[in-house]
Amino acid sequence: MIHLSGRVICPNAETAARLAGLLPDHIRLTRAEPGCLSFEVTQSDDPLIWQVEERFADRAAFDAHQSRTAASGFAAATVGIMRDYKITEAP
Repeated sequence: MIHLSGRVICPNAETAARLAGLLPDHIRLTRAEPGCLSFEVTQSDDPLIWQVEERFADRAAFDAHQSRTAASGFAAATVGIMRDYKITEAP
């Protein structure tokens, strides 16, 4: 299993609002991916910071998610938003 945990940090309120508008579709598409066990993105107490928790069945499912996301409109629209992630792999 692959577990990603971390934060997305927006530089300002305008960027946070843009991210909030993009997230529902991104979350829906990710949860529909084969091997996605869970995918949660929640706004923290700080309106510029979002907590991210992802779990994928295996490395192949996680890599497929990363590839899909990199080629998506979501990736293009969120260039410049800081990501602070820790990825762990369990057997």
